Amino acid sequence: MQFTLILSSSPQDPASRRALCFARAVIAAGHQLQRIFFYQDAVHLASRLLVVPQDEQDLAAQWQEFVRENRLDAVVCIAAALRRGVLDEAEARRYEKDADNLAAGFELSGLGQLHEAMQSANRVVHFKGDA
Repeated sequence: MQFTLILSSSPQDPASRRALCFARAVIAAGHQLQRIFFYQDAVHLASRLLVVPQDEQDLAAQWQEFVRENRLDAVVCIAAALRRGVLDEAEARRYEKDADNLAAGFELSGLGQLHEAMQSANRVVHFKGDA
């Protein structure tokens, strides 16, 4: 079965942890994660500069490792990312910023990527924040 995941919760929200557990279970069960779409505050999970207190789990690092290890299609909504200061090298140049922070394995793109993934997946699961 092919799954598309939509994640729109912040790194501090329990939904981000639940989404990662679900994604791991999908892979472990032999299913495919066709695409993971990071939207709204979930774009922070794709920042390689996110710092968390030592007594908290670093969900951004865990998501980034999971995406890398499984070579997943991890798409970050470009509009949400730009609003929140998550930039790849090209967007940093375009907006004349002196640094980029999009983690390896993630791609900035638009809602068209989400629409395409929703059309071709067997299941679409959305993890959104409690707030």
